[in-house]
Amino acid sequence: MTYTYKTKGTCAVQITFDIDGDVITNVNFLGGCNGNLKAISRVVDGMTVDQIQGYFANLTCGFKQTSCSDQLAKAVKAAYDETHSA
Repeated sequence: MTYTYKTKGTCAVQITFDIDGDVITNVNFLGGCNGNLKAISRVVDGMTVDQIQGYFANLTCGFKQTSCSDQLAKAVKAAYDETHSA
């Protein structure tokens, strides 16, 4: 299933990715630091929600309270919770 997450407080404005169970693939950021976000997308391809959260949750960017990688951790958790509720 493809999931789209609107970010808050970052240069990237949106993240899309596929989620199958708890495995994340095909991560794409709209906006943000192109090279860095391409690298993050490659690194996390095939990781689980827990792995992504372990590496990227609560990271900040400069003076901001969040970062694109922190927003990715929030996005995959939200997608997992949404697909596994009921």
